[in-house]
Amino acid sequence: MIPDQSLSFTPPEMPGKASILFVEDDDTLAREVVEELSARGFSVSHVSTGQAGLEAAISESYDLMVLDRMLPLLDGLSVIEKLRNQNIRSPVLVLSALSAVDDRVTGLKAGGDDYLTKPFAMDELVARIEALLRRPNDTRATMLRVGPLDMDLIDRTVMREGREIELLPREFRLLEYLMRRPNQVLTRTMLLEDVWNYRFIPQTNLVDVHIGKLRRKVDGPGETPLIHSIRGSGFMLRVTL
Repeated sequence: MIPDQSLSFTPPEMPGKASILFVEDDDTLAREVVEELSARGFSVSHVSTGQAGLEAAISESYDLMVLDRMLPLLDGLSVIEKLRNQNIRSPVLVLSALSAVDDRVTGLKAGGDDYLTKPFAMDELVARIEALLRRPNDTRATMLRVGPLDMDLIDRTVMREGREIELLPREFRLLEYLMRRPNQVLTRTMLLEDVWNYRFIPQTNLVDVHIGKLRRKVDGPGETPLIHSIRGSGFMLRVTL
């Protein structure tokens, strides 16, 4: 497996600037782009594999993605298709060394919003990013789709392959937290801080009790278990992305 790497930059605080997920396996290009966008006030997160990009886009909300087409572990077009299938509609700018018209059309049909061929000028990259960010966003996701689970954030309903799951408000919030972070180990401290808003962590089995109740509702008889306890670490919603 190719190890993922990220570049960490702290951009200056500039109100109104967007958060960008940049997925690129060329370290030299990645550093140049991250430095340029950060200097312009954007908040940029970088990962170097398609799988890492998919997981980051599912677990966090970004205003825009800049995505290389040819990526290790999972190619860029597959990442876009999987995100669109989960109703994640953040605009995507596809980068590629493939410049033929058919290649550009393929990228746009996969769900990309714009296509920029390499090599490119930084000014053009920034101009295309700003143009995408100016587009009206009338399709903000109101659904989460992770594995067999569908969560309607407006109606506050959850379905598992046609079976409605009735949840109490805290259970709904807990499941939403899990669904936004699939296949990640979530510690009890994380859950207490982010779901219950505890800043002082008491000695309690509160998380275990709620996870147990949620598991019994989500994982019905004969269904593949989704919620798992990770010994000594915490819990995980384990699904196939």
